[in-house]
Amino acid sequence: MDLRRFWRHVLMSPMRATRSFPPATLGAIQREISAHEKLHRGEVCFVVEAELETPQLWAGLASRDRAREVFAQQGVWNTEENNGVLLYVLVADHKVEIVADRGIDARGGPEGWARIVADIDRFFSEGRFEEGAIAGVRAVSDLLAAHFPARGEGANELPDRPLMM
Repeated sequence: MDLRRFWRHVLMSPMRATRSFPPATLGAIQREISAHEKLHRGEVCFVVEAELETPQLWAGLASRDRAREVFAQQGVWNTEENNGVLLYVLVADHKVEIVADRGIDARGGPEGWARIVADIDRFFSEGRFEEGAIAGVRAVSDLLAAHFPARGEGANELPDRPLMM
C-alpha cells in the first residue's frame, strides 16, 4: 500500500472536499448538465467523492475501478440507449475519471476521453474547479450531441444534480 496515498485519504473529508465543490459550484454544474441534456439524448452524471475508505485503500482500489463501481451504483449504465456518461472526481487522489456506457464509449474513444480528462485536470490544477467541471460537462455533451442528437422532449433518466460522496 502507498502510505502517501493512505494519508491523503485519511486527512481528506467531505467537508474539505466541499471547499473545492461548494453548493454554488454544484448548482452551476447542475444547471450546465440540465441545459446541455436538452441538446442530446444521453445522460451525464457528475460525482465527487472526497476519499476512499481504509479497506478500499488496503485493497489497492484504483480511482478508475472506483469510478466503475460508482457508474454501476448510480445506474449510469441503465439508460435506454446505453449512452450514459459518468464524470467522477476522487478529490484525495486528484483524479478525474470518465466512464461511458457501451453506446457512446467507442465513439468517444480512449484518446477522446483522455483529452476531456486532461482539459478538466488543467482547470483543477489551477484551483478552478467550477470551470473545469463545466468544461467537462460541455465536452461530454458535445460528443453526445454529435452521436445522439435530441429528438424533441426526451426523458431525464438520471438526476442532473451532482452527487457528493
